[in-house]
Amino acid sequence: MNAVVDVLYATSATEEISPEKDAAAPEKTGFVWVEAVPDHLVQGDVAAMARVNNVVPVKVWGYWLGKRTADGKYGQKAALSERVLYHLHGGGYTRGTGSPKSPTAAVPQGILDKCAGFVDRAFCVDYRLSSAPPFTPRNPFPAALIDALSGYLYLIERAGFKPENIILSGDSAGGHLAVALTRYLITLNDPTLTLPGATILASPTVDWACTHDDLDSASMQTNARSDFVSVILKSGYSARGLLGNLPWGDLAIDPYLSPASLKIPEPSGLLSCYPPTCIAVGGAEQTRDPMRTLRDRIIADTATSNLYYLEYEDAFHDFLGVTLHEPERSMAFKEIHAWLKDVMLDSC
Repeated sequence: MNAVVDVLYATSATEEISPEKDAAAPEKTGFVWVEAVPDHLVQGDVAAMARVNNVVPVKVWGYWLGKRTADGKYGQKAALSERVLYHLHGGGYTRGTGSPKSPTAAVPQGILDKCAGFVDRAFCVDYRLSSAPPFTPRNPFPAALIDALSGYLYLIERAGFKPENIILSGDSAGGHLAVALTRYLITLNDPTLTLPGATILASPTVDWACTHDDLDSASMQTNARSDFVSVILKSGYSARGLLGNLPWGDLAIDPYLSPASLKIPEPSGLLSCYPPTCIAVGGAEQTRDPMRTLRDRIIADTATSNLYYLEYEDAFHDFLGVTLHEPERSMAFKEIHAWLKDVMLDSC
């Protein structure tokens, strides 16, 4: 994996997705267009960052996975009390897609496979990437957040799902984006865009500033031989792409950019009102320490019962997306399924 990631970050190799081609056969691809979120829903700190980075809402697209209609079509309106998984893919904000043809689809597809009957459909939005080979910054933050908000609005207004029946999930950089979206929904306090029923964070990358890495005992150092994300964090491609015109120092102090940063001046209260959340972590991950910090902050701001933390000693980064990573992958999906039934059925 280290060799593969090193090659990807040393070359312009990436997967090519054609929305126009996928849009021509939605019955096969699950493709849908997603309208841009209205300008008035971009507010506060997010609006300020958008102005600095010249980011505006745009039309994007997404993909349905899972159950179809009787005639084989995707994207049917939500049935009464139907649940849906809203997944944000990983890829370091430099690559990845929500397409079911992509390797990144292994996480939402795995959840659907293991939670069949409880949640049978997933929707994955293709948010704008902040940097792309040859790693020229584009679409800086909050472009991805605004697109994730557009996808959330699509599920509610167009697909007909109630927010409390939406399970928000994300892996790696998508986990970071899920944290940012949840925090923004709390801040927005819009009666239409209320919080999802639950959140699943799979190996979320929550400290792009690498503030945990200075000590010799840091997981970035101690797990260097069991994980592969060093080049993603240390190259700075993702960080520079996210920042755009924002000052470099913001990466360590802005809770949207690095919610687990140790340099945020006043972290207390930043994650208040968070919905029930499951964090799935590999004990062999280089970014394990920031994920533990995120765990502790959610518990401090909400309650221990609000956070379900899973850590598997020998699992590396984003193991839920690696089908050969057994038995940890199946164990995690089984525990996630049981937790979802517990927190979502209790809230009905």
